[in-house]
Amino acid sequence: MIIRKAKPEDAARLLEIYAYYVENTATSFEYEVPSEEEFRDRIVNTLKKYPYLVLEDEDVIQGYSYAGPLKTREAYKFSCEVSIYLDHAARGRGYGQALYEALEDELRAMGIKNLYACVSDPLVEDEYLDRNSEGFHRHMGYVKNGEFHKCGYKFGRWYNTIMMEKIIGDH
Repeated sequence: MIIRKAKPEDAARLLEIYAYYVENTATSFEYEVPSEEEFRDRIVNTLKKYPYLVLEDEDVIQGYSYAGPLKTREAYKFSCEVSIYLDHAARGRGYGQALYEALEDELRAMGIKNLYACVSDPLVEDEYLDRNSEGFHRHMGYVKNGEFHKCGYKFGRWYNTIMMEKIIGDH
């Protein structure tokens, strides 16, 4: 297993991983899978300021994680939002933990102090969304510190989102 910086050429495989979540889950609130070109642009734009990492195992990308601004105002410069997606068939192998630990190391080296994850949260678990993402983030040391009620509508039903926070540096 290796973790490395994402490259624009990774877009097709990363999009393949992400498309599953757009089409089959309420983990992503996007309705349509972005084009490969748009996804490539997302990678390139993220890499201008933040880390975007991929995890390969046996020469196949199994997941990715990245960071972005929490808010655009200057006072938020020591905080960022993080995201992670794994190939849906590759869960339970420690890839998520390895990716987030590597991402945290890079963010800490940049002087980032606070991490935030916006996690989809079902009113009632269903075929599109469970609470695994919340559990994963708790396992990684995040704490729930906010909830938005019925703010996402997908697959004909409403979903909440929760904000989770992890402090990784001294203030």
